[in-house]
Amino acid sequence: MASKRQKYRCTVCEHVYDPDLGDPDSGIPPGTAFEDIDENWMCPVCGATKADFEPLD
Repeated sequence: MASKRQKYRCTVCEHVYDPDLGDPDSGIPPGTAFEDIDENWMCPVCGATKADFEPLD
């Protein structure tokens, strides 16, 4: 199971979602785990869906 600090990478553009930073421009506050983001959230760089992200090792 992923921890709250797990980062995720967009498989389309390589953007990394960091839960410590969140995505304030999309209304996701710092400290928000990837799993807690709404399913309709999209990559802020390329617009890919949440399903296009994978855990970053």
